[in-house]
Amino acid sequence: MTEFKYIKWFNQINKDDIPLVGGKGANLGELTQKGLDVPPGFCVTAEAYNYFIEKANLGDKIKGNIEDLDVEDSIELQKASKEVQELIMSQQVPKDLADEIKLAYHKFNKKIDIENAEVAVRSSATAEDLPEASFAGQQDTYLHISGYEELLNHIKKCWASLWTGRAIYYRENQQFDHFDVALSVVVQKMVNSEKAGVMFTANPINNDPNQIMINASWGLGEAVVSGTVTPDEYIIDKKSEEIAEKHIAEKTVMIVKKDIGVGTVEIKVSDYLGYDYINKQCLTDEEIFILSDYGMKIEELYGSHQDIEWGFDKDTKKLYILQSRPITTIKGEKVMEKEVEKKELKALSRGLAASPGIGVGKVKYISDISEISRVEDGDILVTIMTNPDMVPAMRRANAVVTEEGGRTCHAAIVSRELGIPCIVGAKGATEVLKEGMDVTVDAKRGVVYEGIVLQEKKEETKDVTVNGQAPISEDLVHQLAPVTATKIYMNLGEPSIIERYKNLPFDGIGLMRTEFIFTNLIGAHPMYLVKTGQGKLLIDKLAEGITMVAQEIYPKPVVVRLSDFRTNEFRGLKGGDEVEPIEANPMIGWRGVSRYISPEYEEGFRLECRAMKKVREEFGLENVWAMLPFVRTTWELKKVKKIMAEEGLVQDKGFKIWIMAEVPSVVFEAEEFAQLVDGFSIGSNDLTQLIMGADRDSGILNNMGYFDERNEAVKRAISKLIKAAHKYGKTISICGQGPSQYPEFAEFLVQQGIDSMSVNPDTVAYTRRLVATVEQKMILNKIRNI
Repeated sequence: MTEFKYIKWFNQINKDDIPLVGGKGANLGELTQKGLDVPPGFCVTAEAYNYFIEKANLGDKIKGNIEDLDVEDSIELQKASKEVQELIMSQQVPKDLADEIKLAYHKFNKKIDIENAEVAVRSSATAEDLPEASFAGQQDTYLHISGYEELLNHIKKCWASLWTGRAIYYRENQQFDHFDVALSVVVQKMVNSEKAGVMFTANPINNDPNQIMINASWGLGEAVVSGTVTPDEYIIDKKSEEIAEKHIAEKTVMIVKKDIGVGTVEIKVSDYLGYDYINKQCLTDEEIFILSDYGMKIEELYGSHQDIEWGFDKDTKKLYILQSRPITTIKGEKVMEKEVEKKELKALSRGLAASPGIGVGKVKYISDISEISRVEDGDILVTIMTNPDMVPAMRRANAVVTEEGGRTCHAAIVSRELGIPCIVGAKGATEVLKEGMDVTVDAKRGVVYEGIVLQEKKEETKDVTVNGQAPISEDLVHQLAPVTATKIYMNLGEPSIIERYKNLPFDGIGLMRTEFIFTNLIGAHPMYLVKTGQGKLLIDKLAEGITMVAQEIYPKPVVVRLSDFRTNEFRGLKGGDEVEPIEANPMIGWRGVSRYISPEYEEGFRLECRAMKKVREEFGLENVWAMLPFVRTTWELKKVKKIMAEEGLVQDKGFKIWIMAEVPSVVFEAEEFAQLVDGFSIGSNDLTQLIMGADRDSGILNNMGYFDERNEAVKRAISKLIKAAHKYGKTISICGQGPSQYPEFAEFLVQQGIDSMSVNPDTVAYTRRLVATVEQKMILNKIRNI
């Protein structure tokens, strides 16, 4: 093997060779040298990348593109990134280097006795996984690549990915010289995993070094790593070598090899394996023990706790270790700790983790709104399902547990906005969790434990370690958020929590709900205030709540959705039972614009308009725009705009009117609506509900997969809305957790040209990174097609 100048086989390298083969390559070499089962392969060294750049005379050209680049200008950054990547992809690999790669691939095929073997082609930056910085995730990986020509092409793609917008931005902010970082490419036998995932040799949830945590799911491990699927979770006690806990998840999707061509595809588990596999335990107990044994060996090898990627080969059933890296500690974030007593964990109830965190306290079971005053500070609120009237009680609670609902139900959305732990869909919780019982709600994993057995504390440090990066200040974390062409907005309900979230990397408030202001600051029905001559109270309090947010983030826009209570919710306000009818199905009843134009509520709506006018004119906060909910027809939209104009809210360049696109009629008349508004915000929860005829609060239908914005009918509706909006030069956004919950849905939205996404505070940073990745993929695809 001495004939190779730019190729290093795994058995020739070790953990000290990061400058030559990058962090990923060095770790794989170390594992191979120690005799662990690593898929065989080789590294195209960083010297090969430098040689390619030198022979193609690209150094000065690349410098010319990034010199004096303003990385905060997203258009300029993307333009420079695209031009550099095009330069790299347009060049031929030098013949001597190409011949080496061809010969190495030929020897690799002979070694594993497979012609045109399928390989994984992974980037391995020479600054990757270093203590002072991490470039992990900045470059690309390609799976199921077969044949020399495809291999050479994907090696160039890896080289080009060193110059993605997010990678350039990251290096600039970390003050790395762009030309001090090179890229090695790992070429490794593709493990066609039947089941795969990650293993942590110390529990990353509670920092317990005596526990191993394994996450597992069907197919390739990318589904687990990317968060596409909720994996099974197994906890192994290192001392007793026994399985301490099992959490079997509902695994609905998996990633597998494409039937035609190179690469992978996401597919439903039910279609690929059968419905029985969705809730089937992924790993056998024997496989769990095999994995944990490997984990302890690797931890001993490195002398530190490890984050390990693994896969069981579909054909041989053999376990392969795909990667190992140190577990990094997150500072400045809540850290779960065991109580001093080291009490045994006894699970009482399980459900969906809807808002992350740990909450401890005494159970207070609330059967209806009349009992919310019983919830005191620090209690655990347990109920069938929350509603807007329960928000004051939710604010006092340490955590919320509901029997019904999915991740888009009221309890989930409100809890995320309030920043309190929440578990939904916990069947039987109201029977098992007895009044006054001390419990621990672990909403990171969806488990309620008996007693006060876990707690959270926040460390004082302001340093943050993110995805393996060195500690950096909170301000720099914000600065390092990737630049995206798609705007990332934030949803907000409770005005007072803007102080907590104002420094997140968002571009504005895409949905500010006024219902919280009605419930907490006003407390009375608008028409009751009209009848009692107290209309000024509504104007002042609503203006106060909106101002609290708008002034904190000025000049970023705040899109305020005017009242969207349903009749049953309005009845809960003071005086509401005197003026509100009782509807059999208020979800699709008298709500939104139909209410605003009705004689029975028009005066109340005019008060809302006057509050918004006060914010804009008296307080000078012209970054406040209006959003009209549950619009059904163009004629009602024209009528409500006339009322708004009469109250001084005239639609022009300074004051914008958006509508929620959540009723199918808006989809069918999308072009007509586009000519009447400044923008749309797709209410994916209601739109999915009405297209699919599936109650979004139904746990049964949620579990059966009916309520899913990824359904083809819903996606076609969204595509039609985006096209209509852009035909008339209007903006279009989406509010809801779909984009951050389903990466493939976010990719669909970006591909369709969505202008912005508005998500809850807990997923703002994640969604921005996700969108940045999608946009970079699209740029590369365009480069290929040029």
